[in-house]
Amino acid sequence: MKKHSHLKRLALMLPPYKGRLALAFLGMIFTAATEPALAAMMKVLLDKGFSVEGGPTFSIWAVPVFVIGIFTLRGVSTFMTTYMMTWVTTRVLNRLRQQTFNRLLDVPLGFYATSSVGAVINSMMFEVQQIVDMIKNVFISLIRDTLTVIGLLSYLMWLNWRLTLITLVLIPLIAIVVRLTGKRLRKLTQNFLTINAELTQVIEETTRAHQVIKVFGGQQYEKARFAQRAEKLRNYAMRMAITYAATVPITQIMTACAVSVVIVIALIQASQGQATVGGFASFITAMLMLLTPLKHLAEVNGPLQRGLAASDAVFGLIDASPERTGGKILDKRAAGRLDFIAVGFQYPGQSRLALSSIDLTVMPGETIAFVGMSGGGKSTLVNLVPNFYSVSTGEIRLDGEPIEQISLESLRAQMAVVSQHVVLFDDTVAANIAYGDPAPDHIRIEAAAKAAHLADVIANLPQGLQTPIGDNGTRLSGGQRQRLAIARAIYKNAPILILDEATSALDSESERAVQEALNQLMHDRTTLVIAHRLSTIERASRIVVLSDGRIVEIGSHAELLAGNGVYANLYHLQFSKEGI
Repeated sequence: MKKHSHLKRLALMLPPYKGRLALAFLGMIFTAATEPALAAMMKVLLDKGFSVEGGPTFSIWAVPVFVIGIFTLRGVSTFMTTYMMTWVTTRVLNRLRQQTFNRLLDVPLGFYATSSVGAVINSMMFEVQQIVDMIKNVFISLIRDTLTVIGLLSYLMWLNWRLTLITLVLIPLIAIVVRLTGKRLRKLTQNFLTINAELTQVIEETTRAHQVIKVFGGQQYEKARFAQRAEKLRNYAMRMAITYAATVPITQIMTACAVSVVIVIALIQASQGQATVGGFASFITAMLMLLTPLKHLAEVNGPLQRGLAASDAVFGLIDASPERTGGKILDKRAAGRLDFIAVGFQYPGQSRLALSSIDLTVMPGETIAFVGMSGGGKSTLVNLVPNFYSVSTGEIRLDGEPIEQISLESLRAQMAVVSQHVVLFDDTVAANIAYGDPAPDHIRIEAAAKAAHLADVIANLPQGLQTPIGDNGTRLSGGQRQRLAIARAIYKNAPILILDEATSALDSESERAVQEALNQLMHDRTTLVIAHRLSTIERASRIVVLSDGRIVEIGSHAELLAGNGVYANLYHLQFSKEGI
């Protein structure tokens, strides 16, 4: 049922290209028509050309005209079919990739907990190509080769129906062979695609973590990991090739048996005056010509099974559950009040709650710092605010409105995020600062860069703001990348700011400059801070201490130290190491 469903979905993508498909179909008809015409020419040549005393009964110049004409028609029709099918399939390829990519932009954050980056890339690049190859090869084979078989069989039936009946035995026999190999081939193909995705993941991880690999001496481990999956992939490729190739000699043996019987019967008929040399030669020619389209039809099972196996992964990705849609559109800038009301959260598949009974009100313009030991729930709580995850119990309100009732686009338009894990794009400095703005303002870009203390850095770049920064900003230092992320947040000018260890990658000198920029950025904004740097925490309006997913303390820096509780403990454990 799934197989038929995938084929139906693919078929529904073709109607917009029906004009081109019709031309491809027309080309296939012409190509198929030339096959019996060539066999028929053999009969005429032998019976009315070579076997007639006094020479042929037709103009000898008709032969080259006929041959050249047939092959010209065949060449033009084959080119038209190939061109039109390539035109259609490349557009289907782009459409599938676009649908897959669009869905990747819509899936929730939890999607990547169960889907590896390597598998996603493999689906978008390799498996989509497998589907398109299936459409192209199967469509051409099933139509052109089927038409060729029908044309040749019709000619054979007209020429000698008794011998043709023997030829017809080949078709059900070949169908049985295809059916027997098809199930095994599809299972092998599914395993092949799974291993291919794992190999892609190894490559992706190795290119992303090359510094760690070099420092920790992981080259041999990575080589072994790659070799293991590559060899496993090779084994599956061999098993697929063996299964696929086994159909060829089997069908050839069947054909040889049929041809042998045909020759014997034809000789008997010739001895009784029921067949001519031309008729026999034409029959054998047409029968042998029949082998190629029959072979193609037998081989169509390979790309068909590969395409169907790939479609499981691709359509599975396209059908992945997206983030919620709809909700109220905010028509003005939010004041920035946040209310956490009995908030609880549990990650999918986890037994314990990550957050429990969180009650907190954050007033507009207030800076709240979240601290606690690792795993206490700080990042989880902050990730609930942009609705990356939905709360399991309770609710979060923005200016009194439940965030689940606000459209995600409107909700996230009110927020800017600066994380310790800086994400930049392989584009220019200006494009990264104004990211997400369809009409970037150059004056605002310069102002944001200056506020983030990037002006001197940009002045030393070869093309200034238009300098490409490389993959994830590899052409910049760690501190410069962090300041560029801060400039992006300044440019957005959102009323709610989320800082997740925003100064963790900076040295002392850079931190002072960026902290100044952050102070300007945080002014009159509701700011949620996850940080261990004392300078940021001391300036917070309140500090919220989390432990095991619960709020255990709330107060100012001085109040919490005086209380000699969990925060004071953390302070003495963590901040005393800085010599404070």
